[in-house]
Amino acid sequence: MKKFDVIGFGALNVDRLYKVNRIAHEDEESFVKEYFEACGGSAANTIVGLARLGLKTGYIGKVAKDREGKLLLEEFRKEGIDISGIIVAEKGHSGTVLGFVDEKGERALYVAPGVNDEIEFEEINLSYAGNTKILHLTSFVGEKPFEAQKRLIEAISKDVLVSFDPGTLYARKGFEKLKHILKRAHIILPSRDEIEKITGRNYKEAAKLLLELGINIVAVKLGEKGCYVTDGKEEHFIEAFKVEVVDTTGAGDAFDAGFLYGLLKGKDLYECGRLGNFVASRCITSMGARTGLPRFSELKKAGF
Repeated sequence: MKKFDVIGFGALNVDRLYKVNRIAHEDEESFVKEYFEACGGSAANTIVGLARLGLKTGYIGKVAKDREGKLLLEEFRKEGIDISGIIVAEKGHSGTVLGFVDEKGERALYVAPGVNDEIEFEEINLSYAGNTKILHLTSFVGEKPFEAQKRLIEAISKDVLVSFDPGTLYARKGFEKLKHILKRAHIILPSRDEIEKITGRNYKEAAKLLLELGINIVAVKLGEKGCYVTDGKEEHFIEAFKVEVVDTTGAGDAFDAGFLYGLLKGKDLYECGRLGNFVASRCITSMGARTGLPRFSELKKAGF
């Protein structure tokens, strides 16, 4: 079988997003203006973004034999993503996320992980997982899949580059618990909050620390300010593309897709950052994490 460009390994969720007038706090009320259901999961969104740009993609994850599981697999099939690495559980429910998005595009998310948190290392097909240029890891809620990820990156060939987007859930674990993955990672793609939470340092000092640990590339997502990228030899602040924000759900995942696409196409660090910003800017102009993800023709039109 031809080698994959990128295989994702992360949670698979169906997102139920509610557009609200504002995100209510304790003892407050707000109202729902619109409802939207879509397939999600951080690594899954990134893999869809890469598939749309024409790359050969696969996935490692777990779903149940329920409506949501069927929906998640069907969506991947439609996008041309290989699903033979996905485990289908006989019992339990597939992952879901309840999300509230306000008028500025800001959001609050609640995760019900379901069978995502039951993935064990022994269930993973090692020859499948190792048949890729990049293995892209994102977070799970539970410890079992976290342990499976740690064991997997040791079991596969060192020729496979590990890409790691910790997300808020893994950032909370802190530096020591993440050290095993960080030492094996070729590239880390955290937000500013995440990298500062992991290291306890400001993001530029944090990037330096992670490079010293052995990571080759650090790409820090700065939201509306764009991104900061460095490989220790050079560093760049790259401004975000100005667009009208509808929903920020999946913006970081979209950035990952653009950046990894650039990396695989041999682009320089600055251009990888620009590609990340561009794909993220397309994502946030529509509701949901995947609706606005661009195709290769849009990259060409934008001058990439």
